[in-house]
Amino acid sequence: MNEPSCTTAVDAGAAALYATWFKALADPTRIQLLHLLAAEGRAMSVGEIVERSPVGQSTVSHHLKVLSEVRFVLPDRQGNSTRYAVNRTCLTVFPAAVRAILGEDRPTAGEGAGRVQ
Repeated sequence: MNEPSCTTAVDAGAAALYATWFKALADPTRIQLLHLLAAEGRAMSVGEIVERSPVGQSTVSHHLKVLSEVRFVLPDRQGNSTRYAVNRTCLTVFPAAVRAILGEDRPTAGEGAGRVQ
């Protein structure tokens, strides 16, 4: 029986980028923090996030830094405080990356072919 073949290869650069995205999501706490921010639908300070999270401030800050490095969350510095919000671009870019990995389609320049904006 013939298996369907993947007609579109994911190049090394895209594969490395996608791997960093999945690595950032490979921690349950980061998934929970990302979900909290998405469900809240607004930017939140670290203090607000800590109040709604089962982990402490240093842990929240560490995980927000990781999510921020891959641009899943966007920090907005306001004086001495930083507020974090979900990067809504991820709603289209991340699913497009999954489709590309699975060979379902080739992402366009604005759809997962590059860095999350």
